[in-house]
Amino acid sequence: MSTSSSSRKKVAGATYTATDAAYFEKRTLKRSAGVWGLWGLAVAAVISGDFSGWNFGIGFAGFGGMLIAFVILVVMYYGLTFSIGEMAAAMPHTGGAYSFARSAMGPWGGLATGLAETIEYVATTAVVVYFSGQYADSALELLTGVSLPAFVWWIILYALFIVLNAAGANISFGFAIVVSIISIGIIVVFGAMSLMTGAFDWGSLWNIAPTDGNSEFLPFGVGSILLALPFAMWFFLGIEELPLAAEESHDPARDIPRAGLWARGTLIVTGLIVLFLNTGVLGAEETGGSLEPLLDGFRAMVGDQAAALLSLLALVGLLASLMGIMFAYGRNMYSLSRAGYYPRWLSLTGARKTPWVALVFGAVLGFLALVVVQAAGGNASPAGAIVLNIAVWGAVLAYFLQMVAFIVLRRKFPNAVRPYKSPWGLFGAYSAAVIAAVVFFGLLLNPAYLLAIVAIIVVYAVIFIGFAVYGRHRLVLSPEEEYALSGGLHGDPQKEGYDAMEGEVFGDRRS
Repeated sequence: MSTSSSSRKKVAGATYTATDAAYFEKRTLKRSAGVWGLWGLAVAAVISGDFSGWNFGIGFAGFGGMLIAFVILVVMYYGLTFSIGEMAAAMPHTGGAYSFARSAMGPWGGLATGLAETIEYVATTAVVVYFSGQYADSALELLTGVSLPAFVWWIILYALFIVLNAAGANISFGFAIVVSIISIGIIVVFGAMSLMTGAFDWGSLWNIAPTDGNSEFLPFGVGSILLALPFAMWFFLGIEELPLAAEESHDPARDIPRAGLWARGTLIVTGLIVLFLNTGVLGAEETGGSLEPLLDGFRAMVGDQAAALLSLLALVGLLASLMGIMFAYGRNMYSLSRAGYYPRWLSLTGARKTPWVALVFGAVLGFLALVVVQAAGGNASPAGAIVLNIAVWGAVLAYFLQMVAFIVLRRKFPNAVRPYKSPWGLFGAYSAAVIAAVVFFGLLLNPAYLLAIVAIIVVYAVIFIGFAVYGRHRLVLSPEEEYALSGGLHGDPQKEGYDAMEGEVFGDRRS
């Protein structure tokens, strides 16, 4: 690729480099998903949160505090998904959160938001790998007496799902539909069993002894709700990945908002089943400290051996999220790399039109994070202590910045085509932004998050320094960049071409 003055132009505070004809041919995706495939992807990405992780919030705030946190986050996710549905319909390319923020806040805002999503999805994948390994090993030990080291399960799970995600988007979306339906079925069966066997006890929801001056409903006081909010996010975290499938959706302007609406309703129902019935079976005190709350709930009803068989089914929910979240980090890293923010080789796609390089690289990062935190934390749970916290921190930062982008774009690009408009409008964006900021404040109050926040600050410092010195001088006119530079006039790259603005910016002297 040439770097002559005719092939490099400074625009909007960054330097863009012309690409040769093969650049985007080596970085193509394939349209494979309808509304059900997108629904399956969204539900699959989130559903593991019903199996593990959410319950730690009860340990911090009791059942009442967790219930209030759940309701608050339902409001936040309605505002969030309505808003990103509008932006995704207007910007039907893979960038998602990075793309929205790039158009609203320039290259630095795009990088800040895209990096937050990278951190969120890579860390979330690591969390799901960790919990999946625990579930799988518990089932194996109960059935055979054999237990494998944790890192062996991590290698197996990462390798298996890299292969599945790299095999083709049609396989990813089909798998997501199947495992989502199975996972929902497991949760519904658990709920029915808890009621039919009499294992559910309403009084067990309130069995945490309140501290002085507090009630059974809020045993640790009103302030504890802030500590529960990050864990209540686990019921929904990941649904916001839908815009990352825009270039692989048959009709993104119609199907992404619709799939988001249906997926959100599905997850509210499954979340309420687990929140009430899983807690009522185990009791709030035990639920708050369980590493495998759904499996422990099955054990309480049917005993260890039968629970081992059921846990293999419960593992399906975790594997569903592993598929969905790995899809997300692959597309997130692909889009940032295709535009030049990350090393360009990360955006290469294979014969099946999937970003296999980004999938492998993200898996290596997640595996190393688990190994390092496990080694540093001794017997502590890396998912509970640090890695889960990193995922939530990255998520709330990305949520806040996306809502700022929505508000700015309504004013900055008033003439941009918006095939879908959020029914909550600016109210939805403001409400989601405020709640995300409150959750972020809650993270600062919890000392368990300190190491996670320090780690993320270090990552941001390294990436920003690299971008300032090198990356911002080597950006590419990817679809996300073209939309931003054209004021919203270049929308769909698969209709207009992936290099629609090359001639405008570089003239006819393309390398």
